Amino acid sequence: MHAPEMWKVSTGKGIKVAVVDTGVNPNTASLKGQVLADEVPKSIAYGVTEDYQGHGTAMGELIAGTGRGGGVKGLAPDAKIIPLRISLGSLKGQAGLNLTSSSAVGIRAAADSDAKIINLSFGGPSGVPEEAEAIKYAISKGKLLFAATGNDEKSAGATYRDFPAAYPGVVGVSAADETGTVGDFSHSGSYIDLASPGLNVPVWCDTTFQRYCPSQGTSQASAIASASAALIWSAHPTWTANQVLRTMIDTAGRTWDKATPSKYLGYGLIRPRLVLERPGIDPGPADVDPLSRENGTGGGAPAVPTSKPTSKGEGGVSTPWIVGAAVAGGLVIGGGILAALRTRRRA
Repeated sequence: MHAPEMWKVSTGKGIKVAVVDTGVNPNTASLKGQVLADEVPKSIAYGVTEDYQGHGTAMGELIAGTGRGGGVKGLAPDAKIIPLRISLGSLKGQAGLNLTSSSAVGIRAAADSDAKIINLSFGGPSGVPEEAEAIKYAISKGKLLFAATGNDEKSAGATYRDFPAAYPGVVGVSAADETGTVGDFSHSGSYIDLASPGLNVPVWCDTTFQRYCPSQGTSQASAIASASAALIWSAHPTWTANQVLRTMIDTAGRTWDKATPSKYLGYGLIRPRLVLERPGIDPGPADVDPLSRENGTGGGAPAVPTSKPTSKGEGGVSTPWIVGAAVAGGLVIGGGILAALRTRRRA
């Protein structure tokens, strides 16, 4: 992704990203000084800095890790993280379940915060009314939401959709490798909007936070997409969420017609560098949803996804799309293989 080149223009400074997840540990070497726990309302602040699974901390580092102490350097190292701890399935049976917020409460708190971007690296096969209303509320507050699209493509049915990624207004992100090929685990469907690096990504192996393991998942892809938006928004602070997203869509790498998004990679592979290197880029209207066809907010009939029988070969782009160890500057400490993280841990 040519991160060092992008960092000459933007490092995400001034942008806050809400990470709605399993909590974020602010004491890892890479996240010291990066986590704004004091900005979480006291009524839902229980355990926000106590990550019960390690997942939220890993996402926070992919977004805003500084790389200090041999840790992962995220794509937007000068952005800040607002941690919102929610109750997902892996918390079942653990202490504090009844004190931990639901996803709907967490999303509403993120909407009321100073975060411009909300990262939702979790998901499941059915929507929840309260969660759907919270999403609408966050969008009404001008937030830009990215979500994981799911890791079970091989076993999912053709009509499967992952929530919250499938809610109107949420940018669903699939996972691709350094060649631009979507991972065979990454869900496909009309709710896929963009693709992002999501294979061979370093994350914490467990909650001891002692070493990193390689991983794959749309959770990681969503986090890196959120970081990309932070870079762009930092460079263009007067833009709206619509404008940031529109430039990401317009510059995405694809070999197919923009009018027919891919069912595997949506509008293509994110290339924030192409936005940052063009200071005069036209972001389009501030108040027009760039995903209006998909979201039913105007612009004609919904976009019809392409339906290739396989995802292989869909990643070709005209500009090199390079990811160094998934996040430039990232250092993998130790070894081992971390199984692909499931995107929903809700009970």
